[in-house]
Amino acid sequence: MSGLNKNIVILISGSGSNMAAIVETARTQRWQARFGARIAAVVSNKAAAPGLAWAKEQGIATAALDHKGYDSREAFDAALKAEIDRHAPALVVLAGFMRILTPGFVQHYEGRLINIHPSLLPAFPGLKTHQRAIEMGCRFAGATVHRVTSELDHGEILEQAVVPVLPDDTAESLGARVLAQEHVIYPRAVERLLAVA
Repeated sequence: MSGLNKNIVILISGSGSNMAAIVETARTQRWQARFGARIAAVVSNKAAAPGLAWAKEQGIATAALDHKGYDSREAFDAALKAEIDRHAPALVVLAGFMRILTPGFVQHYEGRLINIHPSLLPAFPGLKTHQRAIEMGCRFAGATVHRVTSELDHGEILEQAVVPVLPDDTAESLGARVLAQEHVIYPRAVERLLAVA
């Protein structure tokens, strides 16, 4: 990340609660004034994603590319890359973007692509993390912000939050507490990256 232009593009698939936490933090912590950073766009693979409507209300550019309209994962990723690159991003932030990205896409954004995962990586990559943590008898669960590599839920760990697993926890109750911590650590991780850029 160099120069004054530190555009951030956020990818979502649903409500975009982590995206909203980052947008709000960017505003309250004055990222534009302090780092020359702004949320340039929010992009989704689902046109009906509630997070897109929220971002639009904040005056942020939005775009929707339906992955079902493409013949292959590679074709979708090529279109997604073209849309993202219109904004010359210094950082591409995956915030509940429910697509496995192709190696070529990941390589294109190497060092600029980050994700949040609802477990204490390297434990429980993939899906159903809270249920798996409960079934394994874990005393603690949490969330991890990490750099994205071509290996799923792998890459340098940037930030983590630990949440106790309570005796009567369900996947939903544990997930809600983990999500609250995600909203704290994801903006913090992004801000740290902007500060050292």
